[in-house]
Amino acid sequence: MSPGERGIRLDRVSKHYGAAVAVDDVTLDIEPGEFVTLLGPSGCGKSTLLRMISGFADPSAGDIRIDGRSIVGLPPFRRDTAMVFQDYALFPHRTVAQNLAFGLRMRRLARPEIARRVERMLAMIELPGMGGRRIDQISGGQAQRVALGRSLIVEPAVLLLDEPLGALDLKLRRQMQSELKRIQREMRLTFLYVTHDQEEALTMSDRIAVMRGGRVEQYGTPAEIYNAPRTAFVADFVGEANLLPVEIASVEERLVRAHGRVLRAAEAGFETVRSGDGASVAIRSEMVRLAPPQEPDWASLSAVVDEILFLGAAVKLVVVVEGGGRMTATLPAGTPLPARGEAVTIGWRTADARIVT
Repeated sequence: MSPGERGIRLDRVSKHYGAAVAVDDVTLDIEPGEFVTLLGPSGCGKSTLLRMISGFADPSAGDIRIDGRSIVGLPPFRRDTAMVFQDYALFPHRTVAQNLAFGLRMRRLARPEIARRVERMLAMIELPGMGGRRIDQISGGQAQRVALGRSLIVEPAVLLLDEPLGALDLKLRRQMQSELKRIQREMRLTFLYVTHDQEEALTMSDRIAVMRGGRVEQYGTPAEIYNAPRTAFVADFVGEANLLPVEIASVEERLVRAHGRVLRAAEAGFETVRSGDGASVAIRSEMVRLAPPQEPDWASLSAVVDEILFLGAAVKLVVVVEGGGRMTATLPAGTPLPARGEAVTIGWRTADARIVT
């Protein structure tokens, strides 16, 4: 088994600061060589969880294992992990090569071996020939690559990344997303990545743990998180979803009541509710259509157009539905559009909707 082919096991991990609970009873299995993202809003506990794995904080309860071995109580340098921070934490007046070599010198490797690894890492992070430049002489994107290379060069079992792309502009961030994924595949490393950026998580991850209030709301593949959210929070936080408040009219017949109308909903999610319960129907904005067909597998509502927003490749309609509440429909550019204030009918396939609570 190569150094990167080791997984992580979090078993009922919690972290308390006095009466405040930062992480609450989290259990996760991260497979060897997997790219897993902790996704959630600020204060949800994702960075605290990363700090406990890295050894910069101790859990109040629970166990953390890498390759089946508990690492709780071990100092950071004995955990076989490396960490990439948002601010890079590079030595600004040292050269790129000196920054890359820092961890190897601390491990007292021989100079020829250090030089060999530095040259190999410069090629991997696509900065060949730039080892002699100082950090204050390179761009932000290049500095991000150096920070990544400095962590990778020590060949850790697990690489921990705490919002490392947050300081980059949008175009460079997307470029670096592809680079990170390429390097992770080539080195077969286990990556645990922290971000609040849903697009970043969906783009790079094998699996995503969506966190809220110190707990994991849902853990699954990007497709599962996006297409089959289990809670209203996950549906609303990942992607853009319409959350239509409903009353469950009949679990057996898969019917809900919204704004005085009885609508047929998809089967997904009915296993978590009973007739008479309050819930929401989650419908992705891109699944909403104008003038939907009047067919049994479609649901529809009357609405009035409130806003029309141009997004480049798409147009977003914001409508006020009959009975109150707003919904959005994201339509391809070039779609014939109603005027602002015009009455319309919006609808969605029942298979594209999901009951969430």
